[in-house]
Amino acid sequence: MNNEEKEIDKNSKAYKFAAGKGVMNLPNKLTISRMCMIPVFIALFYIRFPYHYFVALAVFAVACLTDLFDGKIARKYNLVTNLGKFLDPIADKVLVLSALVIVLTVPEFIRAFFTDAGLIAMGCGVAVILAREIIVSGFRMVAASSGAVIAADIFGKYKTVFQDISVVLMIVGAGLWEIFGRHLAVDITNYIWMGFFGIAVILTVISGINYIVKNIQVLKQ
Repeated sequence: MNNEEKEIDKNSKAYKFAAGKGVMNLPNKLTISRMCMIPVFIALFYIRFPYHYFVALAVFAVACLTDLFDGKIARKYNLVTNLGKFLDPIADKVLVLSALVIVLTVPEFIRAFFTDAGLIAMGCGVAVILAREIIVSGFRMVAASSGAVIAADIFGKYKTVFQDISVVLMIVGAGLWEIFGRHLAVDITNYIWMGFFGIAVILTVISGINYIVKNIQVLKQ
């Protein structure tokens, strides 16, 4: 038992609440709730009612917050489980990729600012992000079968931040466009999110190459 574990008061109400019963501790409950929020977010994005894009954005923001808190709680109370290790990255990737894909299904929004070229560029960018996640997940599965562990790299963390910011700004831009149409504020918002998205794609490529180069031995075994 390390010092961090000794400092945890397992008799405290906070610990008992966080620990729950079995593997269904608070971090895992938050992760599962994040997965449940994904279809709600998608439905609110598509169902037409006043400010529905902003309501969908609120659900997306809450889902992102659960990602922040489940990790902190798990580390604070030493509640890291195999179920959490399995579900957490899946929930994160499905949430962000779902947001990127559904924005692509509103092509008139993207065409209004970036023409067909922008729509094609964004579609290719989403494909690159999806491919990277599949490749890295495959590497991790192969590594796990041989007992190796592939750690997250700094580029992967940065690309996640830029992806999240670009998604938030995309939905804000869609909401403003639906209300105001072409407007200077809407134009600025959309050019900003496209910039963040472009950086996210670049970081995605760098991160993917970095994973392959650093862990190429996994494929040689």
